[in-house]
Amino acid sequence: MILFFSACGNSRFVASRLAELTGQRLMQINPLDASPSLSLAPQEPLGVVCPVYAWNTPRVVNNYIKRLSVSGSPSYLFLALTCGDTVGRAPERFAKLLYSKGMSLSAAFSFVMPETYINLPGFNLDTPEGARSKIETVKMRLPLVAEKINGRVGEVDVVRGKWSWLNSYLVNPLFYALLITDRKFTVSDACTLCALCQKLCPLQNISIVNGRPRWNGHCTNCMACYHHCPVNAIHFGKATQRKGQYFFQDAR
Repeated sequence: MILFFSACGNSRFVASRLAELTGQRLMQINPLDASPSLSLAPQEPLGVVCPVYAWNTPRVVNNYIKRLSVSGSPSYLFLALTCGDTVGRAPERFAKLLYSKGMSLSAAFSFVMPETYINLPGFNLDTPEGARSKIETVKMRLPLVAEKINGRVGEVDVVRGKWSWLNSYLVNPLFYALLITDRKFTVSDACTLCALCQKLCPLQNISIVNGRPRWNGHCTNCMACYHHCPVNAIHFGKATQRKGQYFFQDAR
């Protein structure tokens, strides 16, 4: 069984390909599920695939795992992280969460995918060429990781980056406290009221009020609304102006 959370498609792609290559079942994480549960067959492995938010697994994923009831004991439990560059100590922090649930992390892998977080000055999307290069590299690596998963190889194969402990344990909580907000979202007159942003929000945080999208204070800054807007009418203050959009589209 592979559980995944994805807003802009990077983690969905990795989870789908790993499921195909390993023959595992695939289930999308619903952050709004108050009492999630799953039943594992004997000797069935369990995988979690998600993006990295500020050098840690997203809080919406962590909270889901805290609520998750698992019937059966996974024979092998792996974490696959998608990131723009590095993951810090995210595997260790996730392992601690699993331990509190009576489970242990067997392996962790990271996949460097195109950037999606552009909510700060200096944070930009990859060039189209850079994005394609990252995706092609991941496509070549996925079968190798799938072999390790099928072989139940226990290892941590991730790109940690500099100051990994500092980023994951100190910067991450500051990031959530100071930067995760939906108060900066604006909608221009280009909005066609297609309501795609409302449909795609994983937290159902967007409603349509007086002919415009409105954010309701429960945002995780996944940026699905911004990147999927067909007319680029959504912006996060001035930080996203003229930066373009990206969501994963697999041409195979």
